[in-house]
Amino acid sequence: MAVKEQLFMNEITGFKTKDEFWNPYPWYKKMREESPVFYDERQDTWNVFLYDHAKQVLNDYKLFPSKRDRSLIPVPLSDNKVNLIFSDPPDHRKRRGLLSKAFTPHSLEDWKPRIQNIVDELVANIAKKKSVDLVQELAVPLPVTVIADLLGVPSKDWQQIKNWSDILFMPHDFQHIEELQAAKARASKEFVEYLLPIVAQKRAQLQDDIISDMILAEYEGAFFTDAEVAQTAMGLLGAGNETTTTLLTNMFYSLVKDQPGAYGELRKDRSLVPQAVEETLRYRFAAALDRRIGEDTDVFGPKMKKDQLIIAWVSSANRDENRFQDGELFDVRRKDIKHLTFGSGHHFCLGAPLARMEAVQALETFVERFSDYSIPDDFRPQDHLPPNNHNLNSLPVVVEE
Repeated sequence: MAVKEQLFMNEITGFKTKDEFWNPYPWYKKMREESPVFYDERQDTWNVFLYDHAKQVLNDYKLFPSKRDRSLIPVPLSDNKVNLIFSDPPDHRKRRGLLSKAFTPHSLEDWKPRIQNIVDELVANIAKKKSVDLVQELAVPLPVTVIADLLGVPSKDWQQIKNWSDILFMPHDFQHIEELQAAKARASKEFVEYLLPIVAQKRAQLQDDIISDMILAEYEGAFFTDAEVAQTAMGLLGAGNETTTTLLTNMFYSLVKDQPGAYGELRKDRSLVPQAVEETLRYRFAAALDRRIGEDTDVFGPKMKKDQLIIAWVSSANRDENRFQDGELFDVRRKDIKHLTFGSGHHFCLGAPLARMEAVQALETFVERFSDYSIPDDFRPQDHLPPNNHNLNSLPVVVEE
């Protein structure tokens, strides 16, 4: 495993209550104003909260390299030739090249009709029921079905894939670290064992999907082994659904609760839909990314030592008033939303265009179909959070046609 030591965000934030997990933004604001460069002694990590600082950490791979053996990342990962997370240029270019080549036969335009069919079916089911849990009826099944379909994994297995993904991405809790790591190792093993026969079958008979593309992909004479294809497919299946599920859930919450009337604005002006997606990614998306400090430096003021870790608090950077006017407000009409949620520089998320496309198509179809929707007045987000988590696991809504 590349990660030998797990870092714990909660040990830095001190969050204990579900109120704090759902609404960490006052703490971020306090840190931006009072401790923008903060050293956590317990875990020997530096933390930055301002937009410019976070962007530099993500972009400057020489001063802040990715190869590290301590990390916040909750997913068990092997450092092999297809792992992008722990590599930097020039090696990163080779690794990303293998994956990028695997994706190229499927331009996003080719994927659009396949995604739209899935969206249409899910929205039609919502229309029949009127009162639904939007997480279970749309935010979960859409991205996991899409990514399974694109990779060439049976989309009928989406619930099992989602179960494994949930375990792998479960935030680490210091109190239950050993049992959590054991559960993640089991899920990872079962997931790869599920995928290996699929990979072998496709190697014997290639099809029009990403797993087949990975089997064929060659970069500077390098090919994927079956195990590497399976591990990469597991990562794509997991990351490809968890992030987009959170995006969709938060988007439908924010359009009602963070900016009442915003949905009506989208109904009047459909061109605002992509902006609503970007504003959700900026405003309500819990993310922090870590890097190793490559050499002694005082680039942010305090003296930081080589091989210490540094965490870029992306969720805080995305609300930095120095970069975003009225950053603490959700506004679907906001222009120039250059958030850092998908990262920055050479580690910019490979799946970002797909996540954006799914969210835009889902919201456009929803706006077209429903005149309005509402969240119950007594809905308390805190009551719908898993332990140590910022993301809603249910969102009850009533739709109006």
